[in-house]
Amino acid sequence: MSRVVSWLQQHENQLFFWVNRRLQHAILDRAFAVITHLGGASVTILVCLSLLLLASGDWRIAALQSLVALIASHLPVHLVKKKYPRKRPYLVHPGVNLCKNPLKDHSFPSGHSTAIFSVIVPFVAVASLLGLLLVPLAFAVSVSRIYLGLHYPSDCIAGIVLGSATAFLSVAFVG
Repeated sequence: MSRVVSWLQQHENQLFFWVNRRLQHAILDRAFAVITHLGGASVTILVCLSLLLLASGDWRIAALQSLVALIASHLPVHLVKKKYPRKRPYLVHPGVNLCKNPLKDHSFPSGHSTAIFSVIVPFVAVASLLGLLLVPLAFAVSVSRIYLGLHYPSDCIAGIVLGSATAFLSVAFVG
C-alpha cells in the first residue's frame, strides 16, 4: 500500500510543480490573483445573499440552495483540516511560486474550491447552459489555488467533490 501512496504523492507533486512553475506567465499571475478570490468567503457569501434578496422564483431558490450548501460544506472542511493537518505546498517545498499574503492554515481540502462549487451547482441546476460559463470559472478558481502555491491538486479535487456533493444534496432537499 505504501508503494501506491508513494506513487500517487510523486505524481501529485509533479502536477503541482507543473502548474505552479511551468505555467508561470505575467498574464496568468494577474488573472489567477483575481480569479482565486471568487472562491473566497467574501465573494461567495455576498453573491448568495445578494441573489437571495434580489432574485425571484427559481433563481431565489437556487440562491438559497447555494447559501445552504456553502454553509453546510464548510463544517466538514473545518473538521477535515483539523483532523488531517496537511501543510501547504509553499511550507514544504522550496522554490514554490507564491501569491502575496499566503494563508497559514492547513491545506486539505481547499476551502475556495469547496465554496465555489457549492455555490455554482444550484445555478447550473436551474439553467444548464449557465454551466458553460460557471463550471470552467469554478475550475479556474481551483487551478488558481495550485498556481498560487497554496494547494496540492488533491486538496482542490477534494474541495470540488465536497462542494459539489453538498450542493447536489441542497438542490435535492432545499426549496
